Amino acid sequence: MQTRAYDWIARHAARQPDKPACIDSHSGRRLSYAAFDGRACRLAAFLTRDLGVGRGDRVAVLAHNSPDHLVVQQACVKTGAIAVPLNWRLTARELGEQLANAKPAALLFGAEFEGNARQAAGAAGVTQTLGWGEDGTGGDYERGIRDARAHFDAVDVWHTDPCTILYTSGATGQAKGVVVTHGMAFFNAVNYGMIVRVGQTSVQLCSLPLFHTGGLSNGANPALHAGGTVVVCRQFDASLVLRLVSDPQLGITHLMGVPANYQMLSQHPDFARADLSRIVAAAVGGSPVPLSMHRLWRERGVSFQEGYGLTEGGPSVLISELDQPLAKIGSTGKPVIHGEIRLVDKGGSDVATEDVGEIWIRGPAVSPGYWNNPQATGQAFTDGWFRTGDAARRDADGYYYIVDRWKDMYISGGENVYPAEVENVLYELPGIAEVAVVGVADEKWGEVGCAAVVVRAGHELTAAQVVRHCDGRLARYKIPRSVVFLDALPRNAVNKVLKNELRAQLNGRGPVVK
Repeated sequence: MQTRAYDWIARHAARQPDKPACIDSHSGRRLSYAAFDGRACRLAAFLTRDLGVGRGDRVAVLAHNSPDHLVVQQACVKTGAIAVPLNWRLTARELGEQLANAKPAALLFGAEFEGNARQAAGAAGVTQTLGWGEDGTGGDYERGIRDARAHFDAVDVWHTDPCTILYTSGATGQAKGVVVTHGMAFFNAVNYGMIVRVGQTSVQLCSLPLFHTGGLSNGANPALHAGGTVVVCRQFDASLVLRLVSDPQLGITHLMGVPANYQMLSQHPDFARADLSRIVAAAVGGSPVPLSMHRLWRERGVSFQEGYGLTEGGPSVLISELDQPLAKIGSTGKPVIHGEIRLVDKGGSDVATEDVGEIWIRGPAVSPGYWNNPQATGQAFTDGWFRTGDAARRDADGYYYIVDRWKDMYISGGENVYPAEVENVLYELPGIAEVAVVGVADEKWGEVGCAAVVVRAGHELTAAQVVRHCDGRLARYKIPRSVVFLDALPRNAVNKVLKNELRAQLNGRGPVVK
């Protein structure tokens, strides 16, 4: 028996029509739930009548964050179409590859990306392209909405139907389109929202890109599902975020970011005087959080809810509690309510408590696979379990600790080294603004660690000081044998460090410290 997917925005428009649903921090534009639903109805009517979009067709968006990203998502719910938000940092060639895979019926684009949009669309054979100005309120897009009828009879959609395709970063190869179903979106909104205490009074700041699962699936949808408010930033800016969080009129209660975002906030001159008193939950994921950062934010009265997830997982898989014991700082908590998790060895057998294993997941928030890529889908699953490629351990109390990406582990002299553990120690050095550790080739040991360090402004560090700091804190085989100082670490659109790119840069470089 199929389970129907319901239109959250339409339901809230009926129950609380005047409640703010979205606020654009760039323009100040506000959409109540009634206005949000009405705009989505008009867009659905326009897409259907003028562009021929129907059930299962894809609608791609290439633009900075805007409330209309979410309006497009909602119009797709009403028509049964599939939203495809695209990464605006990609080249036209990369975008063309994704468009060729998704084959959208239409591509909507922001004015600043018109060149790449038209070039990519032409290469992929996408014939219908519409500009929407700089923030979703202009061009052919706005004229289409203005001229469309106000009423739209929504089609029936089901939990198994795709609602979104999110392309992965492609850090390990060509990007794959992760299929997000209506059921995934619902169960993730419940899984995430319950634990971070999202409700009708919540005001969620969305500063992660809406083409990424962190921005869309956690930074926006749970608040909309609950009937709260989403404040949308065009892109992350530490000064803007601190100003918005400090604004009592907005009353922001929830943050979502990767560790680099919180690090940028804490290093900004305005951090010390920012008003963080209204923050209920500050969720963080994407990579392990240094203990020093936990301590710094706790001193300001904000406890991180550290989580682990991935696009294919909904994304939420593990989340720490708001009142997680101090002794468990650094843990990503326990599994979400609706989902299962295993830690397995290379043979696929469950590992013992405290042993490191690869995370396998299954449940209603896990993706059924990759769009138009049956080979990758088949390779990702074993007996219904999705293999994440991430390594973790579970302690005797049931708390999980992400060790690192399974693929980022390197073997030095026969011993496994997980870079995140080394990075956590190095972040204790006051002079380090950013650090990433990768394995590089070594004739004697096979691989050894190389630390790429970005020095904090006003500080000085030498390679010897960095290595000496590890002495006594890490086993000898874990201590980096070389240190390289960089102006910045290579990162993707959501500020995750691109370890593959860094590894390629660093192999054979750096002063070796004996």
